[in-house]
Amino acid sequence: MMNQFFFRILISIISLTVGTCCLAQEVRIQVSHPDKTPVHMASILINGKHIGLTDNTGLFTYNNTSNNPFRLRVESLGMKPYEAVLAADTITNPVKIVLEEGAYLENVVVTAGRRSEYISAVPSSVTILTAKDIASQGQIATNLSAILGNTVPGLATASNRATNAGQTLRGRQVLVLVDGIPQSTPLMNGQRDLRTIDPGVIERVEVVKGATSIYGNGSAGGIINYITKTARKSDPAFGGTTTLRGTIQPFDGAGTGGYRVAQNIYGHKNRWNYVASGAVEYMGVQRDGDGIVLGQTDGLSNSYQYNAFAKVGYAISDNSSITAFYNFYSSTSHAKYITQTGKFGETPAIGIRGDDPGEPAGTPFNHNAMLSFSKKNLFGNTQLDITAYMNSFRSMNRYVANATAWYGPGQTKINSRKKGVRLNLHTPIQISNRLLELSYGLDVLNDKTNQDLTDGRVYIPNMNMVNLAPYAQAKLDIFQNLVFKGGVRYENARVTIKDFNTIATGPGNEGSIAVKGGKIPYNGATFNAGLRYNKYEFFNPFISFSQGFAINELGRIVRRATDSDLDSLKTDPIITNNYEIGFSSTVGIVDFTAAYFISHSKLGVELVDVGGYFMPQRLPETIRGFELTLNVSPSEVWKFGGSYAFVEGKSEADNGTKNYLNGTRIAPPKATGYLSFTPKKSMNIQLFWLNTGSRNRFDKGSNGLYRGNEGEVKAVNLFNLSAAYSINKNWSLGIGIENIFNTTYYPVSSQYGANNATYFRGPGTVSSLNIGYKF
Repeated sequence: MMNQFFFRILISIISLTVGTCCLAQEVRIQVSHPDKTPVHMASILINGKHIGLTDNTGLFTYNNTSNNPFRLRVESLGMKPYEAVLAADTITNPVKIVLEEGAYLENVVVTAGRRSEYISAVPSSVTILTAKDIASQGQIATNLSAILGNTVPGLATASNRATNAGQTLRGRQVLVLVDGIPQSTPLMNGQRDLRTIDPGVIERVEVVKGATSIYGNGSAGGIINYITKTARKSDPAFGGTTTLRGTIQPFDGAGTGGYRVAQNIYGHKNRWNYVASGAVEYMGVQRDGDGIVLGQTDGLSNSYQYNAFAKVGYAISDNSSITAFYNFYSSTSHAKYITQTGKFGETPAIGIRGDDPGEPAGTPFNHNAMLSFSKKNLFGNTQLDITAYMNSFRSMNRYVANATAWYGPGQTKINSRKKGVRLNLHTPIQISNRLLELSYGLDVLNDKTNQDLTDGRVYIPNMNMVNLAPYAQAKLDIFQNLVFKGGVRYENARVTIKDFNTIATGPGNEGSIAVKGGKIPYNGATFNAGLRYNKYEFFNPFISFSQGFAINELGRIVRRATDSDLDSLKTDPIITNNYEIGFSSTVGIVDFTAAYFISHSKLGVELVDVGGYFMPQRLPETIRGFELTLNVSPSEVWKFGGSYAFVEGKSEADNGTKNYLNGTRIAPPKATGYLSFTPKKSMNIQLFWLNTGSRNRFDKGSNGLYRGNEGEVKAVNLFNLSAAYSINKNWSLGIGIENIFNTTYYPVSSQYGANNATYFRGPGTVSSLNIGYKF
């Protein structure tokens, strides 16, 4: 009996001891901003494993069942991550963590899923241009088409003209957005959407490549989203920057002088934040490396750019805010020269003194306005974002003395008026130790686009599109570090066109056809799915499938109607299937990325030369290519790197014959390189190299000439220099040199165009001096 008694006592002591040591300990983690406001939905990771999110009070409770020390990491987008090793026996509840505000993270993307997320969780290729990148390139040139073409792998280089014709992304049209507001005019592509805002008001540019089913119409090649500046909590109540810029071509400067004046103010006070900016820029005459004035058709010589920007935000509470935004942009040419036609392959088209009888070509106006409301914890942890926007845009084409498409002289303008609402909800759901994120909502868009002549004649009747597109996307950590992302979008669009007459091609209304109007429906679902494994920095692979939807170049089809009924026109949408595999890798001082893609559409759109004017050809298309990037940082003083992009595509005729796509779609291979030297924090010098390779896929006709857009492209090498120096905390100085070696060359678009009238050279050396004052 006594032995049994002591045995029971022993068992009880052991049980109590074991129970005590294994008793779960409640750990309360309180996360806040420096101003003591809570951080909602901060990610909590224990020993590298995601275990949950903080609530609307910034609190997360964790039941610790071990006495062993554990590694705690707290992440919140836009904040510096917090990391510490905690021991169970030293924890004092609550564990208070203050996250510091950091610069907008370079490894964060907003556009891919309509909310902030880490690029390492996005199964597709993404390129980010930060404010620093834009400022560095802006020392050289302020033309956004050139900045993007020189830096983004897969995007064709700029034509050095006011249009971005031929500047495709991976061989397909790209959808351009400003804070999510569509700038592109897919119903009738005006090809001026890359230059619709001043670079001085852009905080970052996000480029998501490949078709996407999240944004819909016009995004067959991908998305370029200009994200405008926002004042931060760390900013003063009133601050600003003043920028002065002067440009000249030093080797032959007659008439080449230009200037830029920009004023920016910003501030954050209590619950208010604001940014306002105004900019005026003038570009002088452009000359080639031999000092000859460039041809003027859609040129940038003697052009004026104006931009006015305002953005105001108010935090209604810790969980809700409202933001209002407006931007006006204008860029028009007031040329003092006219074009003297050259001879393709032999002599360039040049500018000679003369007056253009038409109105100034370019973008007379582009208005964007937006009002957005955001609320966290709408129900549960669901976040609501709703935005109403409008865009009014005009593209003025050049005056034509003798047109092939209509009778007599004339000048056309494309008018586009968009208004819409974007409703997006995001709901995170904790499933055991896995996080499921649902994004879903509705896009409503009304796009009215037409093209008429300045004398009142109608070239393309008003096309009134109404599109309602619900969508949903899920993101799930299937296993630890294996992220799945998939979604669907349903397009329900209808284009209404009233009865119209095609434009006359001869006197007495000769050639005009009466066309009965009607409604053209476009319906269909698009899907996307992808996987990304992000455990290891040295190998972070992804694979994805995505579809794109586009109603592209409908206007070109309508204006060349040859029958009296819309039903006879081939107006089917472009559905693009995009397959991609790639990876990113960080090993010590080296960052490397690689991606291979295939893009297929059963019915594409290629502009081909038919009797002197370009018509959209609808055939099956397949495009393939790959992209490589490399960045090496051996020290804080030296950095270097570069990129290489190759793309090729073919269409398939009804008889099975496959033909290469022309230059408006497929750019030659592009290589870039840079060398950065930062001897001290106040100084940075960067040398940039751009190589556009060769492409020769087409034969000359029986007349010994290439068809339009099928000319041979030869390689070009250009070098640019950017230097910036901060004199003190207020004053800064910058120098930019474009085309350092004054190379005489023909841009890619001039070469493949095979057109005597647009066989232009590129500009010679252009020097810029930039002075900045910050207060």
